Amino acid sequence: MTAAPAPATDAPVTEDGVLLDARNVTMQFGGLRAVGDVSMQVHAGEIVGLIGPNGAGKTTFFNCLTGLYKPTAGSVTFAGQPLPPRPRKVVYAGMARTFQNIRLFHNMTALENVMVGRYCRTKSNAFDAVFRLPRHRREEREATERSRELLAFVGLENKADTLSRNLPYGDQRRLEIARALATDPKLLLLDEPTAGMNPQETREAEDLIFRIRDLGLAVLVIEHDMRFIFSLCDRVYCLVRGEVLVEGAGDIVQNDPRVIEAYIGAPTVVEEDGNDA
Repeated sequence: MTAAPAPATDAPVTEDGVLLDARNVTMQFGGLRAVGDVSMQVHAGEIVGLIGPNGAGKTTFFNCLTGLYKPTAGSVTFAGQPLPPRPRKVVYAGMARTFQNIRLFHNMTALENVMVGRYCRTKSNAFDAVFRLPRHRREEREATERSRELLAFVGLENKADTLSRNLPYGDQRRLEIARALATDPKLLLLDEPTAGMNPQETREAEDLIFRIRDLGLAVLVIEHDMRFIFSLCDRVYCLVRGEVLVEGAGDIVQNDPRVIEAYIGAPTVVEEDGNDA
């Protein structure tokens, strides 16, 4: 695999290195509070994990960060600027994501899928495209070159002309990451990137995320594979019933009794007579 060049987007960070700053984010759906008063920071070049039982509100929180939902309350700033609650503007600002359920264009090739992501950084308009003006031709050539570099970066250089629907599951996951990287993000959000993968594919995904971090990007990951998340992340947030239960280094979160209880339930209490309480 070759190393992709550093992203072109130059998103500044605050003096303390904070890239993403979500404060008291709340998402209410009628009488259901899916996310309640969640605060989170992600620093430049950091890998942060977001864990929690099913239904904890993890993906809803991602949707609040990326403009799919407008939070009922709270604020999100990115590189010191308020983040507009519109997905396209979020991408322009320098944040990209993948989805829990793969969302590729199945009738397009791997290369074409990545180029779709790249187009958010082009400036040609419909007039340029119709008449094949020099700017359009130049940007089309540059988008193709960049997309091929990213396919090589994720290990799919030999699959550029393959329809995405014909790719193995693990390759589809990597293709979705390549498409997100094509937007030149400073922060990449991954929603269960190893779901459905075998152990070998999971190790490859871990290596890929480390290499993404080495490019200078920050990464925020939702994942159910605890071994994967605790070996990968600098810090981990545990979300339970839409609220942050605990946050800290992986070993601290992993051994916190509240986290253990959230995943496996409260321990059985045995009364003195030997009967379960």
